[in-house]
Amino acid sequence: MSQPNINEKFLKMYSKLILYISVLGLLSANFSFSQSKTELPNILWIVAEDLSPYLGCYGDANAFTPNLDKLATEGTRYLNAFANTPVCAPARSTLITGMYASTTGTHNMRSTYNIPSYIKSYSQYLMDKGYYCANNAKEDYNSSMLKRTIWDESSNKAHYKNKKKGQPFFAIFNLGISHEHVIHNYDPKDLVHDPTKMNLPPYHPDGPEIRKDWAKSYDNITLMDKQVGEILKELKKSGQEDNTIVFFYGDHGGILPRSKRFLYDTGTRVPLLIKFPPKYKKLAPTKPNGTDDRLVSFIDFGPTVMSLAGIPTPEHMDGKPFLGKYSTKAPDHVNFFRGRMDERIDYMLGVCDERYRLIYNFYPDRPTGQHISYLWRAATARAWEQAYRNGECNEAQSYFWEKKPTVELYDMKNDPWEINNLADKPEYKIVQEELFGKLIDNAINTKNASFIPESELIEINRTGTIYEYAQSENYPIEQIVDVAIKSATGNEDNYALFQKGITHKNATVRYWSLMGLTRIATQEWDTQQAIKELLNDDCPDVAILAAKTLYQIGQTGIASETISKYLNDEHLGIKLIAINAIQQIGDGAFAHFKSQLDSIYKLNSLKDEGSNTIYIRDIISEGEKRTGTNKNQ
Repeated sequence: MSQPNINEKFLKMYSKLILYISVLGLLSANFSFSQSKTELPNILWIVAEDLSPYLGCYGDANAFTPNLDKLATEGTRYLNAFANTPVCAPARSTLITGMYASTTGTHNMRSTYNIPSYIKSYSQYLMDKGYYCANNAKEDYNSSMLKRTIWDESSNKAHYKNKKKGQPFFAIFNLGISHEHVIHNYDPKDLVHDPTKMNLPPYHPDGPEIRKDWAKSYDNITLMDKQVGEILKELKKSGQEDNTIVFFYGDHGGILPRSKRFLYDTGTRVPLLIKFPPKYKKLAPTKPNGTDDRLVSFIDFGPTVMSLAGIPTPEHMDGKPFLGKYSTKAPDHVNFFRGRMDERIDYMLGVCDERYRLIYNFYPDRPTGQHISYLWRAATARAWEQAYRNGECNEAQSYFWEKKPTVELYDMKNDPWEINNLADKPEYKIVQEELFGKLIDNAINTKNASFIPESELIEINRTGTIYEYAQSENYPIEQIVDVAIKSATGNEDNYALFQKGITHKNATVRYWSLMGLTRIATQEWDTQQAIKELLNDDCPDVAILAAKTLYQIGQTGIASETISKYLNDEHLGIKLIAINAIQQIGDGAFAHFKSQLDSIYKLNSLKDEGSNTIYIRDIISEGEKRTGTNKNQ
């Protein structure tokens, strides 16, 4: 029997060895892939609606929040976390995109304008990485982002338990029990917190209705805390606790008047607690039960969860990660914005560092406390307003109801309720100038679109996106910022600037130039003639502002024609601008247009355009109540 050739034997052994190594390599590769998946941390967000840091772990004596206090001892408590705007939809637009809503043009409440399809949500980047992303259940992104599929699951049944085995998850649970509506209608007999023991802020007058509302708000914070406890128990029971980084935060400031909707600390500062399990302790900024005074805000949250998952921040995002692989140096300030809130038009920008807050009011002729129907459902708003009208409020309590100063500056360390305006005081000149410079830089660098009057936003949105328009050469941001800033000062030195600006080809420049003129020179004949020419401006906001100005100086005939024209506009957003102008003129104008307003109120077509329908009917109803007239329905 012949022996096999030694070379053949070697080749067979070599082939088997290669096959073995290949199989082993594939197994190793599969194991490594699986392991890399499990090493990605799960991330759980628990979001409480309408919540300032009114928790025991933040030193609030009114609060009973044992579950969140325990979470704080197990993780890091952030001392300087902020929403960039003080109301839900624009705040959530900022969160989901990692961009200021004032950059994307989604800053006005309930506007839902388009944003470019190439601007992805942070959840889409996580899904691309292999995460299962579940949102339970509030979206409210104030934009066309609502039309996209940006979650594996988004409903009141969405849950990380629906993920594939071994798949990392990102999950949100939104808790609405602390939302503003809880103080609209409740039985005081059911209160658990004692109203008489509530510590009230100095800007609220002391009264039984106000104390009850504060007590009710804390009752619901306690109920919210219980829900947090249940979510954390469920996480532990699922076996995922040791693999999950837990965030808890509020979606903007609290529910009592002068918090939500307003750029004060009470409207923008939120609690933020983050717990890292032991296997991810190297990612934590502190040891358990630690505090971090780094400034963080909502534009940073999306980039941060992406960074924790090893995903770099896209260039278009305004935010910077404060944790994870791509964590950045702490900023020295946070920027804020506030646009139209429901039916009331107002505009302001803000900025703060760790101690001081500056607010710039672009409509100083309007009180902080403009009547907003939803806000006025709270007994506190009605009781506070009545106390002011009765002359029962001190200076700090009256401030809310009177015309705003152009600039507000507060020392949040020594004046945490922000009632002592330090603007223009010589000893704070440097602080004010530094913060003001940061405010302007941010507006210019982000191509802030919130200067654009809303009728222009509506028009731009018909054929494109506000973001792309504002980023283009068609939007002269530096000139717009300059004229808008100066328009609020009432400084006559800017007269020539405004006169030139009202003929500019850009509607936003014309609008703010006209706004400046209305504050300094409307009695001059040549100015009046120039304003009359703007009654036919192709931007409805400019034309309506011109008509409002002329009406207020007695030229009611020609002004009424223009206002009436826009009351008949087919777009409800334009109607709302005209109705706001009527209310700003005063009760006499409301009576003048009463018949037309009554007809608008009864239009069946109002049913077809969502929030604007509510806003129009709310503002007309409020005017009727104030003037004592009745609709002939």
